[in-house]
Amino acid sequence: MYFIIFILFVIIQRLSELYIARGNEKWLRSQGAVEYGKEHYPFIVALHTLFIISIIVEYILRGNTLIDFVFLILFALLLLFKFWALSSLGKYWNTKIFRVPGAGPVKKGPYKLFKHPNYFIVVCEIAIIPTVFHLYYTAIIFTVLNAIMLTVRIRVENKVWAK
Repeated sequence: MYFIIFILFVIIQRLSELYIARGNEKWLRSQGAVEYGKEHYPFIVALHTLFIISIIVEYILRGNTLIDFVFLILFALLLLFKFWALSSLGKYWNTKIFRVPGAGPVKKGPYKLFKHPNYFIVVCEIAIIPTVFHLYYTAIIFTVLNAIMLTVRIRVENKVWAK
């Protein structure tokens, strides 16, 4: 039962982020924003979709596993950090890469301290979410796949902001 509540929470959280991103995309485009990295974006969507599916499949295959409350608390803290990062970006936050002509990168909140705090959060989420239920195969495999994907994405984003 705890797993069902947890995975539904994660799915609702991810869908909520996509809903917010869609609204922000409309605003960004109204400001003349240009989208970059369209080629790799479908792979990001696929990676995150397969991540959720893998969590569910591994959980079913392993049978009931107990909650690791340390990782559950880490996940909750991570969500607070994520909220801080996303709210610092405001309307500029998106799952896609956009740049509004004449606008520079946001330099408030955690973005004063780190160049890519949201990507750090995503790396941690990919490792921590499955670990809450001891789903180590998913944690390891998707941490590696996500690292590859973020290498591509951060390279594109850094080029966009270097212009």
